[in-house]
Amino acid sequence: MKAVRYTFVFGILLGFSLLTPKTTLSQCAMCSLNAENSTQHGNTQGKGLNNGIFFLLGAPFLIGAGIGILWYKKYRVKTPKVAALSRH
Repeated sequence: MKAVRYTFVFGILLGFSLLTPKTTLSQCAMCSLNAENSTQHGNTQGKGLNNGIFFLLGAPFLIGAGIGILWYKKYRVKTPKVAALSRH
């Protein structure tokens, strides 16, 4: 019963946090202004900035996935096949 209550409370809190998004600035004012102005004038610097952000964001996830795969392969236990015992 406790698990159901904790799951319910967690779901309610998660729902409220998803329903009330908050906007934040992700860059300094100068970088943000530079990126906005460059995309308006047809420059591709803003696109390069976004690609760099995605690369920097994705690298830790790829490293974590690689470690997880290696860990899984190393510690996966293979169960030996037991021969069926014959009746005497």
